[in-house]
Amino acid sequence: MNHADRNRTGELARNVAVALRFKQSQGTPEMPQVEKEVMAPGYDRARGGNLHLAANARDTDMTHPGLYLRQALPDRVDVIERVIADGDRVGLLFRVTATHTGGFFGVPPSGKKIDVYEVAFLRIVNGQLVEGWFMMDEAELLRQMGAKLPARKDGRIIAQPVPDQGEDVDAVIKRLEARATLTPQDRNKILAAATWSTSAREGRAAGHRHLRFGFQHLRDYCKAKGDTFDLDAAIPDRHDRIEVMMAEGDEVWMRFSTGGTNTGSLCGLPPTGKRVGVHAAAIMRFADGKVTESWTFADEFGLLLQLGAPNLLLDSPAPAK
Repeated sequence: MNHADRNRTGELARNVAVALRFKQSQGTPEMPQVEKEVMAPGYDRARGGNLHLAANARDTDMTHPGLYLRQALPDRVDVIERVIADGDRVGLLFRVTATHTGGFFGVPPSGKKIDVYEVAFLRIVNGQLVEGWFMMDEAELLRQMGAKLPARKDGRIIAQPVPDQGEDVDAVIKRLEARATLTPQDRNKILAAATWSTSAREGRAAGHRHLRFGFQHLRDYCKAKGDTFDLDAAIPDRHDRIEVMMAEGDEVWMRFSTGGTNTGSLCGLPPTGKRVGVHAAAIMRFADGKVTESWTFADEFGLLLQLGAPNLLLDSPAPAK
């Protein structure tokens, strides 16, 4: 488990302990008591990890995977890879590993092993969780199960609305720069926000590494098909808005949305002419005022649903994680 700061103390250390206790108790006999202690009465699960699969199965007779998916994934083990804390927020990046042996929002048991990423942005106040926001790699989950999006009897494909919250990148930078005193973490936040501007390359170190691109699966799909992934050509007016920024040690985490009008083709899909947009999360590491590593995870399944092609990636021969 990689902590942004292994030497954190005080409230940050307590918040991380609460977040890890909550996560690590899931599926254990201690879970009910832990949840009673660490979840605030008005806890808001602002976004579920399987938002799209759950929404597609809503108001149908499709099988539900149960609490924390454990009816469908009884041997589920979450491998926490990264942890960050800033103010009242804690971020967790983890891999959901399990065997798919039960119905999963209409997907029948496949018996296959799954190993997919999920990111969590948590708010903790007075030692209790008040908000949880989760996003799982649903596109890769379905591919590892070898399954298409379960068809609804009414023939509908349920796509979520385009996110409409957050601040413009330039507004975030100006707000941070206006502070009387800037900490190293404030400066890293400014640099992180600036990487989403037109001068993004200027903030990268010479040896900068993209550990994962935001739309990694679509990039792999396009490459396998001999095509080029070009999100800006597909969405020329694409606009990013930052919802959450956290900085600790030499890391910055961002939760943001990206979207615009789909007027160009994407990986062979014809333009819809509609507004599209999804959430994404980015993790960046800094050294000497430059970004040295980037790991980005976008809601590709949400975008494919908006484009009317939820099963596109099932044709991809390249493994993706």
